[in-house]
Amino acid sequence: MAVHTSSPNANAFVRFMRKAYNPIGFKKGYNFILFFIFAGALFGFCLAKIQSLNVNGYWMNHNAPGESFWFGPDNRFYNIMIHIHLCTCIPAGLLGVWQFVPVIRYKALIFHRINGYIVILLLLVSNVGAVGVARRAFGGSLATQVFVGVLALLTTTSIFLAWWNIKVLQIDQHRAWMLRLFVYLGTIVTIRLITIVIAAVLSQGSKYFTYFMVMECQKIASMAGPELLQSYPTCITNPYGLTIVRANFTAPVNVAEVAAALALPFGVSCWLALTLHVIGIELYLRLTPVEGERLRRVSYERQLERGLEPAGSAGLVVERLGDAEPWTPPTKAKESVPSVSGSWDAKLTPEIAQSLSRGSSLKDVRRPVAALSR
Repeated sequence: MAVHTSSPNANAFVRFMRKAYNPIGFKKGYNFILFFIFAGALFGFCLAKIQSLNVNGYWMNHNAPGESFWFGPDNRFYNIMIHIHLCTCIPAGLLGVWQFVPVIRYKALIFHRINGYIVILLLLVSNVGAVGVARRAFGGSLATQVFVGVLALLTTTSIFLAWWNIKVLQIDQHRAWMLRLFVYLGTIVTIRLITIVIAAVLSQGSKYFTYFMVMECQKIASMAGPELLQSYPTCITNPYGLTIVRANFTAPVNVAEVAAALALPFGVSCWLALTLHVIGIELYLRLTPVEGERLRRVSYERQLERGLEPAGSAGLVVERLGDAEPWTPPTKAKESVPSVSGSWDAKLTPEIAQSLSRGSSLKDVRRPVAALSR
């Protein structure tokens, strides 16, 4: 297995960047860049949303148009669910980023463990709130509801598998499932970007390319007062009914059209974002096999010390479920066949070495070598 080594002839920019990321534990520049982009985006998003912890105050007044209609104090169930979701997912995002800073894992392991359990608890509770508000979030379409359920299932499964693998010291799989977990959670950032792009595209309409959305008249009235209902004759005759609103984000006639433009593509944006994130993390894990192999060797040593069997594969590894060949520790592979040229294996006795030097075949000394390897 190849081992990454830093180039001694790096240019000035690379040398400067190493001074920035080496002190916090990163050994490879691309890992630091990916961490800076993706973990930084998640951290920045959660930091920008921290005022939303005041749900009935700041969040209700600064949310997307129409989104506060279902979540006010009058709708007790949805109000409780949005409190649960926002008050747990935002702290989880802020705390979770620190789990991927290498220097913390190396020099502050107690913090890493305690912080990890806090993040897991917050995320599990957050999923309860997310499922509770799915019916009304950005129109609450069926696509949105199914997405929320699938994301909750993916993140809960990742949490359980990450926890189980670290309990049995399968560190390579713990890393893989924790990376998957936070990449899945990062869809909340990508969804917003995709939604805005699609909303802008949908707004460039013509008579062949115009989109509409069914919306509650009461929801329209909650955005800009009852006078807005005058634009929709159906709502004049039945203020508690439904009406059709055009989706227009770039040149809206009223705020209801902005709300329709954001709600209409939300479900599609959710699935596009999740697809991109799932493909991205699986590509990353398959393109970084050296780090996975290094951590599996560490897992082997620690499982061997604790007496877990089979050492190196005590957790949920691929050979337990698929048809992969059993993983063999590199030290065992080296000791199983002694070398007859160059340096001798450390476990060969002088007598065996002398026998081989007199012309004896490996067959003559296989049995004592095998006994020593045991």
